[in-house]
This record gives sequence, C-alpha cells and structure tokens, in this order.
Amino acid sequence: MPFSPQAFKKHFSIFKNQPNLVYLDNAATSQTPDSVLTAMNDYYQNYRANTHRGIYESSEKATSKYEDSREKVANYINAAPEEIIFTRGATHALNLVANGLTTSLQHGDEIVITEIEHHSNLVPWQVLAKRYQLVLQYIPINADGLLDLTDMGTIITKKTKVVACSHASNVLGTITPLEQIIQHAHNVGAVVVVDACQSIPHQRIDVRALNADFVVFSAHKMFGPTGIGILYGKKELLNQLPPFEYGGHMIHEVTYTDTTFAEAPERFEAGTANIAGVIGFGATIDFLQSLDWQGVQEHEQELVKYTLQKLRQLEAVIVHGPSGTVNRTGVISFNINTVHSHDAAHILAMNNIAVRAGHHCAQPLLHKLGIKNSIRASLYFYNTAEDIDALIMGLKKVITTMKA
Repeated sequence: MPFSPQAFKKHFSIFKNQPNLVYLDNAATSQTPDSVLTAMNDYYQNYRANTHRGIYESSEKATSKYEDSREKVANYINAAPEEIIFTRGATHALNLVANGLTTSLQHGDEIVITEIEHHSNLVPWQVLAKRYQLVLQYIPINADGLLDLTDMGTIITKKTKVVACSHASNVLGTITPLEQIIQHAHNVGAVVVVDACQSIPHQRIDVRALNADFVVFSAHKMFGPTGIGILYGKKELLNQLPPFEYGGHMIHEVTYTDTTFAEAPERFEAGTANIAGVIGFGATIDFLQSLDWQGVQEHEQELVKYTLQKLRQLEAVIVHGPSGTVNRTGVISFNINTVHSHDAAHILAMNNIAVRAGHHCAQPLLHKLGIKNSIRASLYFYNTAEDIDALIMGLKKVITTMKA
C-alpha cells in the first residue's frame, strides 16, 4: 500500500487537536507521535526514579529503559552502544566535541568549516580558534548555494586538524557531499565532525559507512522529545577527549586530591540525565524503525518538487538555493519582494500556517546570499499537497495585503 500522509498524521494528537494547523516549521522542531508521549508518561507515572543509582525496582527499570534507548540509537545508526553519548541537545554535543578537540591543538593549527553552517557549528569553533590562536578556514558556496569543492585541496591541508560540516543546510536544504570531504580530510590526518541535525530526520545514516569521526544530531527534529541530543564518536576518539562537564556519574575514582574519569559514554554524562527524554527517544527510534522509508522519502521528494513548482509560479517570490530537487531535503527558504519575512510569517500565522522567519541561526550564510532574513517552509512526512496549497494561498494573501 502506498504511503499515506493523511493516515500517518493520525499518529500525532496535535493534528487531531488542531485540525486546521498547517505545520511547516519542521526544521526548527518536528511534532511528536503519541507512542513517544505514552512512553515518557509511563516513566513519570509508573517507575520514576534516578538511573544507575538504586537497586530497587523502579530505579532498575529506569536504568534498563535508559540503556535500552542507547542500544536502539546505536543500532539505528550502526554504532556500538558505548559510542552513543546522550547530551542536552545537538548544540551541547557540538560544544562538547569542539572544546575537547581544540585543547590538543597547537598555535597555527587549522580548523575547516563551511559557509552553510548553523551558528551551533560555527560559533564554538570561531570562539575557540581565537582563544587558542588557531586558524579558521571556510569551504565556500557557489552562486547556487552549493558547496564549491574546487579548491578543497588548498583549504583542507596538512595544517588542518579538524573539519566540521553540516550534512544538510538548515536554510537551503541542500545535502553536502560528505564522502568526498571526509576522504580528503582523513587523507591529511584531520578529524571530521558532522552536524546531521537536518539530514537524519529525512534519511537513514550508517555511521560506519559514512566514516565520520563524530556525528551529532537532535531528537526533537526527528519526532522525538526536546532536550535530547546525540553525540556519536568512534570509541577510541571519545576516550581521548577530556570531559566537558564534571560531577556525579562520570567519575572512576575521587579522592581529596585527584579524580580519574570513567570511559565513554559515562565520561560525558555528568549528573542526572533527561531520563524521560531518553526513554522517549527510544520510543522514537521504534517509531522510525516502523516506517516504510522508501514510501516516505518518495512522498517527501514529490512534495519538495511540488512546493518549488508552486512557489516559482508566484512572481513576487524569490526562492533561494539550487533550482533542482536532487540531493536536498524539504527545507525551502524564500523571500517576497518588498515584504519583510516577519510580516509575511505573521499573516501566514493568522491563517494557521506555521513557518519560520528570520536568519535561521545562519547569519553569515544569509549575508553571503545577499539577504538579512527569509521565510523558511520546512516539510516532513506528515505534510501534504493540501498543506502546500494552503501555503500558496496564504502567500497570495500576504502579497495582496502588503500591496494595499
């Protein structure tokens, strides 16, 4: 049976409670299926306790469910459980890696990122490069908003120690040619960090096949709860990183004069975790595993094509990024001539259409594109052609209203 977004929506109470909602802000956060909410409520209602602490029934069950989630995430991306670190979010995970890696770098060493990066994968490297007197280099984009790898050999060199890049742009939706970048980086001995926040919600990722050294993503963009991020790292590299935070659970032994630290994953999970969130993310992985991935991806690709076609029929609308639909997710940014993106988003919101307006935490990229802000419509598997038709009708209202 072909994938049906209408049937898929029935897994989400928000669409039952708000039947007129046209939700097109999935790049910021996705909606959460009922099965995930049930798993989290079950923890709070029936066995709330701290993990790895008690030998009583509730604590042992909480610990078991927590570690089950780690195994589910590991299996989902083809990693080992000890290579999965639960963090407060992808931003936290990126800061953890950036702070850990830069402590071992020397004056003049180089870090390479790209011009499409979200602030979370730009600002930490920028700040730390200044602190440790490192050199920050950028892989540029071309006129179509695609990464220009023409001069990669002069950007990623033997001086390069870290390459950090997004798998997909949170502004343009375009997918990065990671294999080429990773291979070149490894050839010069550099460590590769991949921000997969905008890609893993839309495709399966095999970290072994990808061969990145670290991969970061967030639960809330892929049907999961907020406040949960994932850091995957190759085991030997994780255990070489210094801890980012200190306290309970992450130690091996403490005396009044010294402390030794546990190995990963405990090494990076100080304090009480977001237990319900981790358990909820385990239920999210179950939900994702149940999907007909070929069906949902075919649906999304058709929807992206339909959206771009409809947007380009509006003369006042300027769509940013490549004109094609190959190698891109359902993230589409655009502007309306003479209309500020916030004004457009406000009028759309009055018609129950949820989009994002602003710089999308990617100010340098927008400046590179020659704009200060944009409207972003981001699609997910529960979106339909009817949602896009509503968006187009809403944009026509925006254009008419702002001309008046």
